[in-house]
Amino acid sequence: MKPIVLRSAVVAALGGLLFGFDTAVISGTTQALTEKFDLGSFALGFTVASALIGTIIGALTAGRPSDQYGRKKILLVIGVLYLVSAVGSAVVDNWYLFLFFRFLGGIGVGGASVTAPIYTAEISPPRLRGRLVGLVQFNVVLGILLAYLSNFFIARAVDESVAWRWMFGVEALPAVVFILLLFTVPESPRWLFLKGNTQKARTNVELLASSPQEANELEREIQDAVADLAQDTGKVPFFVPKYRRVIFLAVAIAAFNQLSGINAIMYYAPDIFRMAGAGEDSAFLQSIAVGGMNLVATMVALTVIDKFGRRKLMLIGSIGYLISLGVIAMLFFTQGGNFGAVSSSLVLASLLLFIAAHAFGQGSVIWVFISEIFPNRVRARGQALGSFTHWFAAALISWTFPWIAGGLGPGTAFAVFFVCMIGQLVWVLKAMPETKGIALEEMEERLAAR
Repeated sequence: MKPIVLRSAVVAALGGLLFGFDTAVISGTTQALTEKFDLGSFALGFTVASALIGTIIGALTAGRPSDQYGRKKILLVIGVLYLVSAVGSAVVDNWYLFLFFRFLGGIGVGGASVTAPIYTAEISPPRLRGRLVGLVQFNVVLGILLAYLSNFFIARAVDESVAWRWMFGVEALPAVVFILLLFTVPESPRWLFLKGNTQKARTNVELLASSPQEANELEREIQDAVADLAQDTGKVPFFVPKYRRVIFLAVAIAAFNQLSGINAIMYYAPDIFRMAGAGEDSAFLQSIAVGGMNLVATMVALTVIDKFGRRKLMLIGSIGYLISLGVIAMLFFTQGGNFGAVSSSLVLASLLLFIAAHAFGQGSVIWVFISEIFPNRVRARGQALGSFTHWFAAALISWTFPWIAGGLGPGTAFAVFFVCMIGQLVWVLKAMPETKGIALEEMEERLAAR
């Protein structure tokens, strides 16, 4: 592999790192934002969800401008959105302006979730594509961990009245690095071929390929894909009976992903630990442990998904969800607000088990599964539907969690997640097909609505 390929993939993956950082950084600021803007639990939930609303829009709209103007240009726009969001969120004193800047960052997150994997896949040689695209997901999880670490150190080093501003503002540094590094990487040769810029496309293929043979193979693959795309009029109907089953599968796995409570836990981790009796420093440290477990479990899961299969990982994850969520709900119901050291430790251990179960199951399976089940002609729309369902549910859960936990108690919130994961287990056992090792054309025949 030539160094330019790895560098380009790492630069695109930095967009994923900013994605993870931006979504998780608010976890350390919820208490300060509540005091600064005099927020109730419902308003706090909307404040957290404001970025996710932007993410929904970014995920739904990034594809067309990426096709029109190029992957690299859109990644540059995403970098600028991250930068403006970080600085704006850090300096404003008005709640509505704060929501606006978080919304802009959310658009960047949604755009990165679409554009960064596409760019990486299109600049990667076929034999390395899986591992290089995996860098994006790895960096999303790494960004979440870095956000927790950053929040912890800033909380200890800066006066609490302004610490939340620094937590948001520090994202400007990696955003600037991301923008500058994008000027050092080539545009996607596949996009250049699509736009008819054949000479530049061939130059970039030769730049990225490690040998003339690999360059010929990559160019042939791209030309075949472009020819197939040219034959597709774009008028293939999507919401029709023959796609009913795969649409149901995509919507179900995306909805269950968020009904587990994963984003509520990632965004409100310090608050959950405070509910369980942890002090301020301890709450931040335990959040770092959650981020670390997420990183390690994701790394392990990526090595076994093609060995164990998608369905088996979902079964393991579902059982892990039920054990961890059941224990957490029981502890909050039985301990109330009087958590001892043992009970607090059990909450931490259960949350670590929850994160491990998520990384092994939903975290590693969802996007692979959705990308496999749709036929070629509607795969992009299927991916968009799954992404929309995922982010819509994420916004809904993140918005309502503090309201439910504050009004009905955290035990009730985790009990709701527990019941939803019973539903996921039934779905996996009764409806989810195994997709490991099955050719996409054969998959289309197997999953045709009956």
